[in-house]
Amino acid sequence: MTNTLKTTALLALMSALLLFIGDALGGTQGLVIAFGFAVLTNIASYWFSDRIVLAMYRAQQVGPGHPLYQLTAELAQRAGLPMPRVYIIPDDSPNAFATGRNPSHAAVAATEGILRVLSRDELAGVIAHELAHVKHRDILISSVAATIAAAIMMASRFALFFGGRDDREGNPLAGLAMLILAPIAAMLIQMAISRSREYAADAGAARLVGSPDGLVSALRKIDAYARRVPLDANPATAHMFIIAPFSGSGLMSLFATHPPIEKRIAALQALR
Repeated sequence: MTNTLKTTALLALMSALLLFIGDALGGTQGLVIAFGFAVLTNIASYWFSDRIVLAMYRAQQVGPGHPLYQLTAELAQRAGLPMPRVYIIPDDSPNAFATGRNPSHAAVAATEGILRVLSRDELAGVIAHELAHVKHRDILISSVAATIAAAIMMASRFALFFGGRDDREGNPLAGLAMLILAPIAAMLIQMAISRSREYAADAGAARLVGSPDGLVSALRKIDAYARRVPLDANPATAHMFIIAPFSGSGLMSLFATHPPIEKRIAALQALR
């Protein structure tokens, strides 16, 4: 119920932003066009967001013969979850995420880099973390947020490039839209994807594998390697990964969707 309310609020707020852009661009006609775009975006977000995000990272599905599939199957069975689809992302930076609208339509994706740098126990902690997101039904709100945030970014660029209504001197609303839409999108994602979900998924992973040690070690390794080999990630999807593909500094740190690694590790160690 909580995630349903979050999803509804997110769709409503982001749709309102799209309508705002439409009005700035073309008045009534712009509103009609923006409303149609919002409806299509919301439908696509619910039904196709997992495919969109996986395609964005050129993820390739693997079958029962792959070690990652076998590990995921073992953990999914232990968690009482349907078997998710399993994907490999062709990227050297170590990271992973889960996506999909519900546990019956879930997918787990991991980079080639994470498979190389983690031991089996560490990788089990990471996959258990992603399955905890699935079990907690975090993945719908994550996928919807990623898709609609990307749509808002695209619409704001459209507003900047094509301008707006001629009857608004200097087109102040279109300019304002461009200036505020990116941080608003980031704040919406932060509100919808609370940092607490990462702590909850970490704790769920520790319970699933029986110890926090594997995930603690994995988080340290992923953080260290990712600093040297950052993931070329779309900012609209950064919140989906087990650690943020890039870290913000200064003002941008206010919009961070992940707790600091050391705080996550401390919370995991407290579970011992």
